[in-house]
Amino acid sequence: MDNQRKNLSGASLRHAFEEIIWPRRKLIFVGLLLIVLNRVSGLVLPASTKYLVDNAIAAGNIDALWLILGAVSLAVIVQAITSYALTMLLSVEAQHLIANLRSQVQNHVLRLPVRIFDNTKSGELVSRIMDDVEGVRNLVGTGLVQLVGGAITAIVAFVFLVLIDPVMTLLALCPLGAFAFVSFRALKTLRPAFRERAQIRAEVTGRLTETLGGIRVIKGFHAIEKEGEIFHAGVLRIFENVKRTLTTQSMLTSMGTFILGLASVLVMGYGGFLIVQGSLTIGELFSFTLFLGFLLAPIIQFANIGTQMTEAFAGLDRTSELLSWPREDDDPDRTVVMPEIDGHMSFEDVYFQYEADKPVLKGITFSATPGTVIALVGSSGSGKTTLAGLAATFLEPDRGRVLVDGIDLREVKLASYRDQLGLVLQDDFLFDGTIRENLLFARPEAAEHEIQEAAEQAYVTEFTTRFPDGLNTVIGERGVKLSGGQRQRVTIARAILANPRILLLDEATSSLDTESEALIQKSLDHLLQGRTTVVIAHRLSTIQRADLILVIEDGEIVEHGRHDQLIDSHGRYHQLYTLQARI
Repeated sequence: MDNQRKNLSGASLRHAFEEIIWPRRKLIFVGLLLIVLNRVSGLVLPASTKYLVDNAIAAGNIDALWLILGAVSLAVIVQAITSYALTMLLSVEAQHLIANLRSQVQNHVLRLPVRIFDNTKSGELVSRIMDDVEGVRNLVGTGLVQLVGGAITAIVAFVFLVLIDPVMTLLALCPLGAFAFVSFRALKTLRPAFRERAQIRAEVTGRLTETLGGIRVIKGFHAIEKEGEIFHAGVLRIFENVKRTLTTQSMLTSMGTFILGLASVLVMGYGGFLIVQGSLTIGELFSFTLFLGFLLAPIIQFANIGTQMTEAFAGLDRTSELLSWPREDDDPDRTVVMPEIDGHMSFEDVYFQYEADKPVLKGITFSATPGTVIALVGSSGSGKTTLAGLAATFLEPDRGRVLVDGIDLREVKLASYRDQLGLVLQDDFLFDGTIRENLLFARPEAAEHEIQEAAEQAYVTEFTTRFPDGLNTVIGERGVKLSGGQRQRVTIARAILANPRILLLDEATSSLDTESEALIQKSLDHLLQGRTTVVIAHRLSTIQRADLILVIEDGEIVEHGRHDQLIDSHGRYHQLYTLQARI
């Protein structure tokens, strides 16, 4: 684990420089110039104190007084202007950087293999996209300003302190050694804590997302208190992590305050002794005290800056880790651009397993000519949906090949294949928006008459005519304002509009009543023409006219043929059919 963390940290530093700092080098260079002007102008006040006290006030020199006041006023104006420019230049750019980085991570996540989404909560991925990059603002914005600006201020202040009195400078800086050691140790513990906090937040967000998505089930089973307990336990884990980091940060701040006070006491005592001895003027003591504050303040602030940078790199660790996950198209073997599909599909001795030593498909072999309707039948968990997932390139076989028009799908550029693929899944997923927008999801450039035709063929217009806004009716998240049958018809209309060459229907009529099913069967008759179609259905009545029925049990094809042939053989298909028909 330690080696992995070191590798991730190195990746974060490299990613920070190559992707964040270097492309913005001109902007950061201008920012650094502004920082120098800002901090140098801020040092005019302590530098002028000696002359104000010794050369103007004590000597009664009014001209020197006005000159010093003019210089300080000009410095204040420069400091105010550069502060505003820094905020507009770097802080705004930092927020722009966060927006771009979030888009980059989201784009990468959407291109990850489907297996990743099967094994990771969607809420956790949302948290990693939205939260992990937030601290990156400190690499370009306020953190960088304080780090570089504080270093400049401390160095210049130190030079002035040494010029005033080297011994008093050494005496004042002695406590800083202990503070630097403790700060270094504390920051080493904070980075893992920030990584852990991001992980906990992702887990809690993932559970909360699931809870809100399944609110009807939770209410229906009176599980609100149970979910409340789980969520409360999660936020308490976040609290414990925050408490641990706050304790460390508070310790650093308190120690910094103590060091500042101790240094002040030492300077007052030793400086007063020197004034009594006549080797130091009152103006020099005032100036030394102010410069000491300008030296200690940024050094103490480095603890807070270090915390900000630690949080930023902890987020970059997780972001770099996520961006290192291989995408679907990263496979170097995927070099073939799928031409226009005729529709010949074949499985050659295909094996697949989600977990080691637990095969889901075992030596699946079949072949279908273009335009064939392939029906998959079997009990729940037999492997039907997995087989369809292989045909959709959502999964890859562990052994064997899946071919379309003689081309191995593992060698195909996925976009060129999926452009010709249509889906009606068991989970009839719809976006929050209008019915029209959900149909256009398949083909954004579709003409109005094509939308209307698809809606009519899937009998969507049969119910939208009763809505005041028709196809422009807003249907809510996941189409919650529609019935199950209505949602299913919208998804079928979406597939019709896509006009695919390969069509996958996973329980396409599972949510329909008898009347709706009859309407859908008519639309499917039109949709299936000229397309190779893989149909999964528990209702055997929906696949009686299939060209090839594959009966799958325990990951193997136990029967295959047409409906009449399988009925006459009195095998497993006959059992399933007669059980449903209650013959």
